[in-house]
Amino acid sequence: MINVPTIITFSRILIIVPFILVAPEKPLLGAVLFAVASLTDFLDGYLARRSQQVTKLGILLDPIADKLLVISALIVLVDMEFVPAWIAIVIIAREFIVTGLRVVALSKDIVIPAEIGGKLKVTAQISSILVLLLDRTLIAVDLYSTGITLLWIAMVLGIVSGVRYFVLFWKRL
Repeated sequence: MINVPTIITFSRILIIVPFILVAPEKPLLGAVLFAVASLTDFLDGYLARRSQQVTKLGILLDPIADKLLVISALIVLVDMEFVPAWIAIVIIAREFIVTGLRVVALSKDIVIPAEIGGKLKVTAQISSILVLLLDRTLIAVDLYSTGITLLWIAMVLGIVSGVRYFVLFWKRL
């Protein structure tokens, strides 16, 4: 069923295209697009719960939209030579592995809920991407070290939460 929260989730996916096209040449505009897309992640979930419009499509589409947005941004940042490719690969691989694990778990009627580590990881990812895109765009302040530090934190949180997902999965088997 298509409802307002689902439309907002779709909009997050649609924003990815202009973000990819704009960010390398105009990082400030890229940061604005990424921030808007990131805010839709909070907005769609809030509206879905508040209006009791949580749907299976929304539950499926929301994490896919999140992953597409973050993966796209990481690839853009690698292309811009802001982020080492290996860090992006580790983060992206974790996303695919955990998503695959969740699919396998669901096929066995095991629900692995999102945990605080995953939420902190997403917050660190979004923050790091925004900081890296804003590096030297507004004022001549070097934000690169801060952005890379946040990305390292996101990577470590991602690995730790990924291991926790595996542990939870094996315990419930």
